[in-house]
Amino acid sequence: MAEKDIARDENVVVIGLGRFGGQVAESLLALGHEVLGIDENADIVQRWSDQLTHVVQADSTDEDALLQVGIKEFTRAVVGIGNDIEASVLTVLTLSELGLRDIWAKAVSAKHGRILRSVGAHHVIYPEATMGERVAHLIASRMLDFIEFDDGFAIAKTRAPRDSAGRTLTDLALRSKHGVTVVGIKTHGSDFVYAAPEAVVPENSELVVAGPTEMVQRFAATT
Repeated sequence: MAEKDIARDENVVVIGLGRFGGQVAESLLALGHEVLGIDENADIVQRWSDQLTHVVQADSTDEDALLQVGIKEFTRAVVGIGNDIEASVLTVLTLSELGLRDIWAKAVSAKHGRILRSVGAHHVIYPEATMGERVAHLIASRMLDFIEFDDGFAIAKTRAPRDSAGRTLTDLALRSKHGVTVVGIKTHGSDFVYAAPEAVVPENSELVVAGPTEMVQRFAATT
């Protein structure tokens, strides 16, 4: 099969199959995407050969090598190289010069991230910092899960307030009292239920709430 046959718009090339890149590649596969994996390490390529749709050994900083594997047929790429900053930057630069329209790149520091953006990365990911901040929020609060966005907005999973069992969301009025919006309700062993004003909160349930980060944190502290 020619490389261009797998390079439809919904498919992705992942460069650097270490812990981060490998996890991204696995998750993309699980979501139904075909993945072209590229790594310069022969042992890593062999390790992934039975798991990814296509995997090749190549120097991702070498424009000719990338052209040979059909990189120009792709529109989206993930650069999972982190510790080798020079290789990371040169890879993003090469992908940008080859015209890829959607480049995601892992950064290990703010300065690294700024350089990646300056040479063509459209999205910069800070996995260690993001995970560290998320864990800190979970440790320092009663939240069960937490995601914060760049604009000070957050989504969290929390325990329902103690006095909420058997009451509707309208009755609880969490938006007016706490500044958060209930997105859904989850109870153990049951499917996730999208929130509706008339939804009744079961006993021992969990709520998925959204709102300004500070409001979400304050609400979680009350549950």
